[in-house]
Amino acid sequence: MDTKEKMRYPTPTLPVIPNNSFLVTEYGAAPGSLSLCTASFQQALDACSAAGGGRVIIPPGIWRTGPLRLHSRIELHAQQGALILFEPKAELYPLVASHFEGESAVRCQAPLEGEGLEDIAITGEGIFDGGGQGWRPVKRFKMTNDQWNELLKSGGAVNEEGDLWWPSLEAMEGEALAHGLHQRGVMACEAYLPARAYLRPTLLSLRGCSRVRLDGPTFQNSPAWCLHLYNCEQVTIRRLNVRNPWYSQNGDGLDLESCRHSLIEHCTFDVGDDAICLKSGKGEEARRLALPCEFVTIRHCTVYHGHGGIVIGSEMSGGVKAVRASDCQFISTDIGLRFKSVRGRGGVVEDIVMERIQMADIVREAISFHFFYAGVEGSEGCDEQLFEVTEETPVFRNITLRELTCHGAETALLINGLPELPLSGLTVEGLEATAVHGVIARYANQLKLEKLKLHTSALPEIQLYQCNHSIIE
Repeated sequence: MDTKEKMRYPTPTLPVIPNNSFLVTEYGAAPGSLSLCTASFQQALDACSAAGGGRVIIPPGIWRTGPLRLHSRIELHAQQGALILFEPKAELYPLVASHFEGESAVRCQAPLEGEGLEDIAITGEGIFDGGGQGWRPVKRFKMTNDQWNELLKSGGAVNEEGDLWWPSLEAMEGEALAHGLHQRGVMACEAYLPARAYLRPTLLSLRGCSRVRLDGPTFQNSPAWCLHLYNCEQVTIRRLNVRNPWYSQNGDGLDLESCRHSLIEHCTFDVGDDAICLKSGKGEEARRLALPCEFVTIRHCTVYHGHGGIVIGSEMSGGVKAVRASDCQFISTDIGLRFKSVRGRGGVVEDIVMERIQMADIVREAISFHFFYAGVEGSEGCDEQLFEVTEETPVFRNITLRELTCHGAETALLINGLPELPLSGLTVEGLEATAVHGVIARYANQLKLEKLKLHTSALPEIQLYQCNHSIIE
């Protein structure tokens, strides 16, 4: 970044943690016993908070626990060799008013939960495992026959179509109940109790927090999204290893939703859905709150499996602005740089610069702008029907992508814009790609393609449809 950019994107302020230390073993947690140590862990966190804050230390060993509630001015430090296993039993997880998939929602308390906190950190080289296998449904087509048969032997329940396995009958039957309550606007937690096994939590949920630091640990095997930060500011995320099984339902890596002034660097992701996701809610609620995700820097991150490497949307109704991403690698992701939305969202995505991104063995598109997203694997539908432009029409504009390399993809650049409000002001400068298809663009205005080197097996290399005022070099 030049000097002017650095002034706009200062490094987030780190949390200030008092110089006190609390060992969980001092509160009854016994290494090697494999008994639940939820009470001991929570007592250590509470005692640290009562003392004004400090560091709560988890030493090496296997630790089984239920969900933990975090406090302000605390650093939870998992030492190398510490494996924290969150017990996958729904009855251990109270229902709370939370936020999920872009809307206010009742969910099970996250294994690591905090709301309205200041100066909070999770550090060390330990492993936090969310016990997702006891929560997540599994789709039949994502399993081999042997894997599917083993899953059936483990118990659980299967839907009438025989293509979706659930860990329990309560989880399977809870889906319809929870959806019905949500559609009626019911937010009383007790109403959702019969559906608790269905309401899978994220592994980490931080809401309305400031000065957050996540530095060092492995977060893995989440029931739903792995790391979810909502309406937080001054967020620093460094040196994390984020892992979810490739088949995990809603297995996102990191979801920054309506967060301000965030830095993500030197992290590795291997997940079952989108890896690094920038969101800001969906629909009327998010447009009314008007909480954009803005001033985000992403650099020196590696993504292995994932539906997308760096993703904006599809929940972007509050807007996503002022994003800088650089020097990242995506290897075998479904899509590399992924921008997605759908009519009805509204919101503005603008002032995005991504550069020096290297990609290899991408399954679908190296770069994708798709504004007919349906939430279905592989869905790439689009239409030419004109709708009225309203506050529900998503806006994507003023996006610059430069110095991009992709070795192997189905399509180098795909644009499926809206006929009534095309993608506007996209500049792609310096894209070299080996792919089946080169550029396929529908409904884009002021599209600028410069310094392209496309090695494609399908011709023509560039296909434009209803792209006005475009410059191609």
